[in-house]
Amino acid sequence: MLVVMKAQATPEEIQAVCDHIVQLGFRAHPLPGAQRTAIGITGNQGEVDRGNLESLSGVAEVIRVSKAYKLASRDVKEEDTVVRVAGGAAGVAAIGGRDLAVIAGPCSIESREQAFAIAEQVATAGAQFFRGGAYKPRTSPYAFQGLGLDALKIMAEIRDKFGLRIVTEALDTESLDLVAEWADVIQIGARNMQNFSLLKKVGRLRKPVLVKRGLSATMEEFLMAAEYVMSEGNYEVMLCERGVRTFADHARNTLDLSIIPALRHVSHLPILVDPSHGTGRRDSVLPMARAAIAAGADGILVEVHDHPEKALSDGQQSLYPAQFATMMQELEQLAPIVGRRLPRGVAVDSRQ
Repeated sequence: MLVVMKAQATPEEIQAVCDHIVQLGFRAHPLPGAQRTAIGITGNQGEVDRGNLESLSGVAEVIRVSKAYKLASRDVKEEDTVVRVAGGAAGVAAIGGRDLAVIAGPCSIESREQAFAIAEQVATAGAQFFRGGAYKPRTSPYAFQGLGLDALKIMAEIRDKFGLRIVTEALDTESLDLVAEWADVIQIGARNMQNFSLLKKVGRLRKPVLVKRGLSATMEEFLMAAEYVMSEGNYEVMLCERGVRTFADHARNTLDLSIIPALRHVSHLPILVDPSHGTGRRDSVLPMARAAIAAGADGILVEVHDHPEKALSDGQQSLYPAQFATMMQELEQLAPIVGRRLPRGVAVDSRQ
């Protein structure tokens, strides 16, 4: 159910409606919009008495939301959500809206020297966010699993020096608390898209969350993963298309760009695209990044490594820094054509 407040409803009236919903034994989710505030109701197994709610001060109407994903749906919030990511001294960067977001960095943090070298180059090229794996889910138990807490500390130093907000993956509920403490955005990887206990715990935090699409997830399953997070009260959620498994053998995965307009039609959440995992091929990343922006994505998540031939994970899909700089130049030229803007990150002083 959805309670639509009048445009002139006061904060006190909105809070009174939320309190009433809680008294009924349900959960209230206030979602402010540009013209109105909508209050989603979850926890109800059947129809809620509309007359009881419509009689409350400030209420315009009560409607039923038919979609399984209630809070992620445009039925609840018509305006596009803009997630604002604070990064300490780095300031605030937006994901969604007119500006395009670029998240770049190595698949794994391998050493302080490696991470700092890459961070300086992606920051100089204009990225606003730095990605790097501290905890790595690997198919083989013998593959490099990440540096853990040491990697998180390295990325915190990178944020302080280069002004890049940090995006990294929480692998499980055990690593989540550390990731939430050190990172600016918590990433839920494709393998964990339906790890419901992890999604619930992330939802109880108040930190932006990036949910990657599962390897064979439908659009509704993808949105339901976001719904798990939002149902716990965390509405700072972003979606990331990273390719799905198909019969194709020319790429690691099939990057499904058709999901961008489909998601845009039914959901207000920001949409990012990862062409690195989506293709698994360095030579495919740039053209698919361009295509993603042309299709309406709010940003790009790419892997960059200064020596990909020596990378401990996913070197074959990592851009060289010079290729990343070229990508940024091309996206900057493309952005105005689709009504977007590519803001530059902070200036980097290598003498610091």
